[in-house]
Amino acid sequence: MTDYLTLLETYSPGDPREAADKALMLDCCRRYGEKILTREALAAHITASAFVMSPDFRWVLMAWHNIYKSWAWTGGHADGERDLLAVALREAQEETGVQNLTPLREAPLSMEVLTVCPHQKRGEEVSAHLHLNFSFLLLAPREGQRLREKPDENSGVDWLPADRLADYCTEPEMLPVYSRLVRRARAGLEKPFASIPPAGECE
Repeated sequence: MTDYLTLLETYSPGDPREAADKALMLDCCRRYGEKILTREALAAHITASAFVMSPDFRWVLMAWHNIYKSWAWTGGHADGERDLLAVALREAQEETGVQNLTPLREAPLSMEVLTVCPHQKRGEEVSAHLHLNFSFLLLAPREGQRLREKPDENSGVDWLPADRLADYCTEPEMLPVYSRLVRRARAGLEKPFASIPPAGECE
């Protein structure tokens, strides 16, 4: 396991947006300390997402998100867990039922600061805040999976064509994130998993 702060400090941004997001994430970590791993840091806290693709990088496993009313990746709050890859793996399994997940590497394939608008969750009001998100690329076979919904979070789970996510995702701010992940995943297609280049070398 690599600690979340080491992952953040050693991450090589692949574009100016990521460089700015990394600087903001580091600033938040300095400001809040260990609380950044929990929702006690009300303005911003750490999350981890799983971008689950088929081994041929043609399909992405997504869920219909009840709050955002869109097909989206899986993920969740760190809630005190320092091993963010473990968070991403757990959330993908809990939210979709997918099995036989293989992380392509321990480090995230992208990092981003995501804005969360005010909303209701389980009957409670949630204020606007930021998710300091670590995105991990995971592979899973499409065949033989017994996918299932997680009714308190989503109402559909399916494999979607990676080249047509814009036809399914109704969150325009997320499309550049998904496109970046697909592009970076495919940049390592001909390389052994352990040799997939850092984010900054995939652009």
